[in-house]
Amino acid sequence: MATKKSKLKKASKTTTAQPKVAAGALPQPDPSALSIGDLKNLTAILDVASSRGAFRASEMAGVGLMYNKLQAFLAKVAPPEPKKEGAPTTGTAPTTAPTTQAPVTKGIGGI
Repeated sequence: MATKKSKLKKASKTTTAQPKVAAGALPQPDPSALSIGDLKNLTAILDVASSRGAFRASEMAGVGLMYNKLQAFLAKVAPPEPKKEGAPTTGTAPTTAPTTQAPVTKGIGGI
């Protein structure tokens, strides 16, 4: 009888040491962690906010400094973007200027 108890005690110690994880379960990422994509979005937010006049003139130097620091950091740590097939290899891709005029509406009679 003594041997059965010692076997049970040993078995219970080994099963409690390892936490049970469901098959295929992955650890969840930290929701408060910043990613490179988050930092890229932050530079875009700074750019849009400054173009819309969200900062006072006295604040622009600090905002610009932070923007430049973010851009330099991202240039160091961000992986280079893959080149698309058929894209020009020299210079930048041509862009179209956004239209700022109101759409033309036709009056009575289609004129």
